[in-house]
This record gives sequence, C-alpha cells and structure tokens, in this order.
Amino acid sequence: VQLQASGGGLVQAGESLRLSCTSSTRTFSRFPVGWFRRAPGKEREFVGAISVSGTSIRYGNSVNGRFTISRDNAKKMVYLQMNSLGPEDTAVYYCAARREYLSTSAREHEYDYWGQGTQVTVSS
Repeated sequence: VQLQASGGGLVQAGESLRLSCTSSTRTFSRFPVGWFRRAPGKEREFVGAISVSGTSIRYGNSVNGRFTISRDNAKKMVYLQMNSLGPEDTAVYYCAARREYLSTSAREHEYDYWGQGTQVTVSS
C-alpha cells in the first residue's frame, strides 16, 4: 500500500492549510488512516486518526480543536484541515495507514504503511 501526502507549503501564523492523503490502492477505503508530524529536532508526534467509516476520529493534544480530519472514500482521499496555524506546527506531516478494518491508533508503530511526508512551514 503506497500513500502520498500533499498540500504542504509555507503559510503565515493564523492561516489555514489542508493536507491530502491518497493511495492508488483500490481498497484504500478499508484502511484506518493517521496523521503524524515531525518537527526539526523532535520525535514524530501523533496528530490525529480517522476510522474506515469516518465516524471515529481522534486527535493529538497539541492540535485538538484546530485541526480536523475527514475522508472521502469514494475519492480515496483523507484530509487534514489545519486552522489557526502557528510556528509550532512547522513540521513534516505524514499520513499512515493501519491494516484493513483495524481501529484507529495514536501509536506510530501500529501503522504499517507510510507516505513520504509533506513539509508545512508556518512563519511568525
């Protein structure tokens, strides 16, 4: 399963950005998807995750209330809407998937498939 994250870029503090995650895998709609990020000099951090159906969503503490995850299974897309961005959100953002029909998880080692990451830079 190959994943591809896109939509990163350079924005100013307070602005918004939407990241996308897609896969060429026909059955992508069966995979729970998570978002993680790695800031310079820091370990990878859980951002959020969404279940197969999209009805179960969880967020990391640092983004809760500002970021929203959604998915469109017909388009094989998962989105990360990021609002009120600040310099602390600067990182490489990764989407990842667990195996089919598993529950969501905040633990990166429980994800089997990873995209290449997309850079988000927020200037103050």
